[in-house]
Amino acid sequence: MTEAKTRTKAKPTRRNKEPKRAMTAQQRRRLRVPRVGLHEQAAARLRTMIVRGELAPGQSLGEADLSDALGISRTPLREALKQLANEGLVELRLNHSAVVAPFRRAELTELFEAVSGIERCAAELAAQRMEDADFERLEALQDKIEWHHGRGELRDYFQVNQQIHSAIVSFARNAVLKATHEALLARAERARFFALSVLGRWDESVREHQEILAALRARDAARAGQVLAHHVRRTGEIVAETLDGTTPDDKTLNDKADDAAAPEAPAKPRGRKTRNGAS
Repeated sequence: MTEAKTRTKAKPTRRNKEPKRAMTAQQRRRLRVPRVGLHEQAAARLRTMIVRGELAPGQSLGEADLSDALGISRTPLREALKQLANEGLVELRLNHSAVVAPFRRAELTELFEAVSGIERCAAELAAQRMEDADFERLEALQDKIEWHHGRGELRDYFQVNQQIHSAIVSFARNAVLKATHEALLARAERARFFALSVLGRWDESVREHQEILAALRARDAARAGQVLAHHVRRTGEIVAETLDGTTPDDKTLNDKADDAAAPEAPAKPRGRKTRNGAS
C-alpha cells in the first residue's frame, strides 16, 4: 500500500509530462512580417510615372523593356502590373502587352463624383475635430504650395497639394473614410496633375485652397465641405471639358496629357512649353 502510494505520488502531472514544443514552420511563416517586395517597389515607381504623365495614357508596357529598365525579372513585374490594374492605372490585355489606362470621360465623371463626396464629408468632420497642431500643419503646407506656385514649380506644388488633400481626410479621424479615399487616390492624382497643366487652373486651385483653409480655421463645417467639394469637382470638369469633341477612343485628351507631361521630363529639355502662364 505504501509502495503504491509512493508510485502514485511520484507520477508526473500531464502539464509536467508534455515536452516544450517548438513553433512549427507553418506558424513561423504566418507570423513573419513581410518585407516590401520587388513587385511593390516596381508598382510604386510605375505609379509615380503614370500619375505624372511620364508614361502616357494608352502607352504600351512591354514586359521585356520594363523588366530591363527596372532591373527585375518578369514575375515581380507582372505582379506590379496586376496591382496597378486593380488601381485603375493599367489595363491588362490577353496575349498583348499591358497599356497605361487612357482617360475616359464616363469613368472620370464617376470618379470625381465619388472623390468630391468623400472629401466633402472629410472636410465637414475635420472642421469639428481638428486640433491646433493640425491647423499648424495645414498652414505650413499651404505656405509651401504658394511658394512653389510663385516659382513655377508644378511638380513640387503637385506633391504638396496631394499632401493637403490627404491631411484633410486624415483630420476627419474616420478610418473607413480614409481607407475609401486611399483606394481612389492614384486615379484621382493622375487627373489632378493633368488638370493643373491647363492654363489658368493652377491659379484657381491656389485660391480655392486658401478658401478651404479659411473655412476650416473658422470651424465652418458646411462651408469647408462646400468649398472642398467644389474644388474637387472643378478638377473633374476641367478634364471633362478637354474631352469634349474628342474621338470615341479619347485620343485627343490622351494626346494632350502626353504633351502636358513632356516639358517636365528631365530628358527632354527642348521645346519647353509654359504651363503656368497664369502664375
